[in-house]
Amino acid sequence: MSPSEFLAQAETTLQSIERAVENLADELDIDSERSGNVLTLTCENGSKIIINSQEAMQEIWLAAKAGGFHFRLVGQAWHDSKSGEELFQLLARCLSQQTGATVRL
Repeated sequence: MSPSEFLAQAETTLQSIERAVENLADELDIDSERSGNVLTLTCENGSKIIINSQEAMQEIWLAAKAGGFHFRLVGQAWHDSKSGEELFQLLARCLSQQTGATVRL
């Protein structure tokens, strides 16, 4: 994948995450803040999940209480390079752990 293709895919994914979190606003108090390629989600209890694109590695990285995860695009979805878990599934699991509520994205 070319660098420009990666950037377009990563940007679309970060925007999708932002929209998904906005849709949770009625249920959960999660703030999102975007600075360039870094998206920070702050839960009501102050815990954070940080998601960013890494152009050189062509990966999306996610840091949460559960650990650090690196995702690569496989077909149309981003999958963790170690477990194979899909990005939105893992993000929902991390948000559930950090908010104490069941989160589905």
